Amino acid sequence: MSAPPPGPGVTPPFAAPPTEGRTMRLWLGLGVAALAVVLCCGGGAAAVVGLGVAGGQAVNEQARAVTGDYFDALRKQEYDNAYEVLCDAAQRRESPREFEARVSDEPQIRSYEIGEVTGTTDLAVPVDVVYGTGGSDRLRVLLAQDRRTGQLEVCGVN
Repeated sequence: MSAPPPGPGVTPPFAAPPTEGRTMRLWLGLGVAALAVVLCCGGGAAAVVGLGVAGGQAVNEQARAVTGDYFDALRKQEYDNAYEVLCDAAQRRESPREFEARVSDEPQIRSYEIGEVTGTTDLAVPVDVVYGTGGSDRLRVLLAQDRRTGQLEVCGVN
């Protein structure tokens, strides 16, 4: 038979856990964890927004550069260079000789000014053109991304 349980006043074999401040430590720990989650998620969201803005600026810059290359080549009558900037679909529509014959019949470009890129999937760039004859026009350059190189190319001018 076993011994009877100890009576009152007997010292337990281990110390009892403290009960004071326990809820305060729990809430403090939960608060710190919540703050860490908010900071991590907020930092991630800020990074995503930053990448989106930087990507948009890069597309705008590349679109303006390609459009400038195209109109510089036309202005200098370097039709081979202008033809190289065209997308594959535009190059399939007309040969280099047909392209040169068509654009050489158009009025000579004296100067141009490139506007801001519009669209997200179908990119378009407005270009104000001044011709050597004194006339002017607002053209809309349609751009597409080459699937092989990732570079933007001119697919049409309206």
